[in-house]
Amino acid sequence: MRPISPLGTPATDDGASCTYPGQREGFVAAVYQHHATALLRYGVRLTSGDWHRAEDFFQEAAVRAWKHFSATPTDPLTIRPWLFTVVRNLSIDHHRNRAIRPPETHTTDNLDIPVEDAVDRVLTTQIVLGALDELSPTHREVITLLHHHGYTVAQAAEHLNVPAGTVKSRSHYALRTLRTVLRARDVTHT
Repeated sequence: MRPISPLGTPATDDGASCTYPGQREGFVAAVYQHHATALLRYGVRLTSGDWHRAEDFFQEAAVRAWKHFSATPTDPLTIRPWLFTVVRNLSIDHHRNRAIRPPETHTTDNLDIPVEDAVDRVLTTQIVLGALDELSPTHREVITLLHHHGYTVAQAAEHLNVPAGTVKSRSHYALRTLRTVLRARDVTHT
C-alpha cells in the first residue's frame, strides 16, 4: 500500500508527494494547463513584447516549481502567486543583467570586408614559384637576387661575375617571361 501525504494525496516511491498518483510530471503538466496563458502574458508585458523571453521565464518558473513543490504536498492551482513572483524576479534579473552588460549589436553593413590572412600570401607564393620554375636557370638566378634577396644591379653583377648590363638584360627578359606565364595562368596584378 502506498503512503498517503498530509493532504491526502498519494506519495511517490521516493517519498515525495504528488498531486497526481504515480506522475511527478503531472504536476508540471497541471502548472502549464492552469497558469501558462496568464504567466506568458505577464512575462510579455514585463519584457516589452518579447514572447521568446517570456516563454523562457515561464519555463524557468515551471522548473523551479517542480523542484520546489514536488517534495512537499502542493496543489498546482494554489501556487499561482508564487509563479508570478518567480517570473517577476526573473524579469528583474534579466533587466539588471542587460544594464550591466550592454546589448550585443549585430551589424550587417560591412560583411564583405576583406581580411588580410596568410592564405592569399601562400597561394601567391605557390603561383610565383611555379612560374619561376619555367624560367631558365640564369634568368631565375637574376630574379632571385634582385627581387628576393634585394640586391642592387651592381651587387648582382658582382655576385654573378657578369657586367651590370647583362644583369639588366636578363632581368628584363625574365620579367617579361614571368608576365606571359602568369597571364597564361589567369593571374592578374591587383
